[in-house]
Amino acid sequence: MCNAGLPLCSPDSLIPRLLNKAIAHNQQIPHNREQLPPVIGDDDDDDNFDDDYFRKDWQRRVRTHFDQAGKKHSRRVARQAKAAKVAPRPTDLLRPVVRCPSIRYNRKVRAGRGFTLDELKAAGIPRLYAPTIGISVDGRRKNLSEESLAANVARLKAYKERLVVFPRRSNKVKQGDSKVDLANTETVQNLANALPIEKVASGFSEISKSDVPKAIEGGAYRKLRLARSEARNLGKREKRARDAAEAEAAKK
Repeated sequence: MCNAGLPLCSPDSLIPRLLNKAIAHNQQIPHNREQLPPVIGDDDDDDNFDDDYFRKDWQRRVRTHFDQAGKKHSRRVARQAKAAKVAPRPTDLLRPVVRCPSIRYNRKVRAGRGFTLDELKAAGIPRLYAPTIGISVDGRRKNLSEESLAANVARLKAYKERLVVFPRRSNKVKQGDSKVDLANTETVQNLANALPIEKVASGFSEISKSDVPKAIEGGAYRKLRLARSEARNLGKREKRARDAAEAEAAKK
């Protein structure tokens, strides 16, 4: 062990200040540092100790959005270009009506990802043919109620009635293609607006004050507490009444 350049002598003869200096010097030498064994179960993602660093020159990392107006214009131009490219087809796909998840929001409906295979089968649309006519398909979703199945089947049939399928080649008309003139056909650019999802009626409605039941005399809380007390003390009161009757009979 290095002695920090001190003369060869026993550590006990050194004064405490020099002894501490020698110990500090020895601890700075790599081969004198104590190598602790790895802790069992210690992971690299151990976040028991915070390693916060707040000097990151945040003024140079502030994100600005001075291009907001330009981005808005670019998105509008891109939408118009897409609509012109896919015309006369709509720019979006037909989506099903689904319930929002969780008990808090399941009273609301919204557009889902795609129609189930059962819904397509009930509407008479082949699974592989549906994406080619603008219908979104989701093979993972399951129908948990007859109401949802019926609602989406009706939505598919309404779309199918209004659908006009043009042949890929005007001189080769296949089975299922429509023989109509494009110039005299009404086209839709957005299916979400053409077949909107209507809001369902809420599970509650407003009533007049006269329809409200009359208030319980003394309050509902007091009535509940009295009922609870009667149920808890029923045995005691019956025993007290029985003992009183026996005592009265004994006196006679």
